[in-house]
Amino acid sequence: MAAHFAPTFRTPLTDLTGGIMTHQSFTKCADFEMRAMECLEAYGVQVGRSKCQDYLDDLRECMFQTKQLARVNAMRQERHRQWIMGERSSENHYAPAARIDGY
Repeated sequence: MAAHFAPTFRTPLTDLTGGIMTHQSFTKCADFEMRAMECLEAYGVQVGRSKCQDYLDDLRECMFQTKQLARVNAMRQERHRQWIMGERSSENHYAPAARIDGY
């Protein structure tokens, strides 16, 4: 995450495509990336890897959603375990779907 990729030769094409490798065009992770990059800029990359670890972890979680996916998987496994043990009926195995106009 803290790696910096720079082109060998700088051209207008590299300037135009430089924003592709950032998350600034997506609103979901843009704030996390900005905080992490500001922290790394303040401390430098070498020292910033330890000082900015919380910001980098937040950005990594936003990008890959490992905790969120682990939580969903744990809930799914618990629901399936309850169904196998007979605590939950087949009709109630999964939660009811959201209403069509619920958004």
